[in-house]
Amino acid sequence: MQWSIAKAFPGTVLCLAVVLSACAGDGSDPAEDTLQAALLTSGPVSDAGWYAGAYEGLLLIEDSLGAQVSHQQTATPAEFDEAFLAYGSSGYDLIFAHGFEYQDAAIRAGSRFPDATIVVSGGGRVADNVVPLIFRLEEGSYLAGMAAGTLTQAGIVGMVGGVAIPPARGTFVAFEAGVRAVNPDIEVLETFTGDWNDVSAAKEAAVAQLSRGADVIIHNLDAASFGVFQAVREAVADGRRVRAIGMNSDQNDVAPDVIIGSAVIYIPQAFLETARRWEAGNVGGEPIYASIREGVIDFVFNPELLGELPEGLVQEIADARDQIRSGELEVPRVRFVEGDDDPPSGGSE
Repeated sequence: MQWSIAKAFPGTVLCLAVVLSACAGDGSDPAEDTLQAALLTSGPVSDAGWYAGAYEGLLLIEDSLGAQVSHQQTATPAEFDEAFLAYGSSGYDLIFAHGFEYQDAAIRAGSRFPDATIVVSGGGRVADNVVPLIFRLEEGSYLAGMAAGTLTQAGIVGMVGGVAIPPARGTFVAFEAGVRAVNPDIEVLETFTGDWNDVSAAKEAAVAQLSRGADVIIHNLDAASFGVFQAVREAVADGRRVRAIGMNSDQNDVAPDVIIGSAVIYIPQAFLETARRWEAGNVGGEPIYASIREGVIDFVFNPELLGELPEGLVQEIADARDQIRSGELEVPRVRFVEGDDDPPSGGSE
């Protein structure tokens, strides 16, 4: 199935709805045939990345399918359980739990509320009504690694992540493989701060890598990505030629003076397609994969900095993208999904 790609929302609006109220509408009881869709995030949807894309996806489901929607930010496992209980007890049909951290609570809730379908972004556990939505972001980060390996002048690049969960580690494994596909002698630095949203910790990690000579840094963070971009900007202000790479959404506009490109997940479109599949009765019992082949994953150069790219780099990345799409180039990945029988990279399982 090919997933259409629409233009991403230009901004992010924070939904302040509580668990039992919709983000839009008058709060009246929905008609029985109205889809009720909910979203759980463990961080703020103002992060211009992972959480923002999920919230935009919820709004896209509301606009495109006429759904009643609700969002809640939950910070702890106890809050995960409480939110699932509230949504399940209220009869919500489709609950997006946006992050690997929700998978255990999702399995418990799925058993308690068999009429609800729970979709866990980046999850690894499967049940009849609990479905991992697996973004093959490693395909985009591999392309980002090729770009970083070409752009580095120091021969040192850096990676700053939040929590070292399998999906995050997988993006860094693929990024390093992309770097080494260009030049196996490049040094690749890696730091996990242990927190997705701690801006200060992310900045400190980026500063440490810059002090070791890194001149291109990618992140796999949420709100903390702003700390990486700030560190790179300050290094540029001090006269260094360094660049950053965004991740999870097209972050090129967040710091257009230093971000050379972004490894992108088109999360809103993936959410909408998942909701459509659910309406057709095609969601349940097995993971959903989203990759370059479906148009959900990509690496996007910052148009404002195209002039500083080496000749031929854009075409080289385009060729590699085509090879991933066709299956000719298989990107290394970290397997973490129950029952994953190693579907081919770029596949549309």
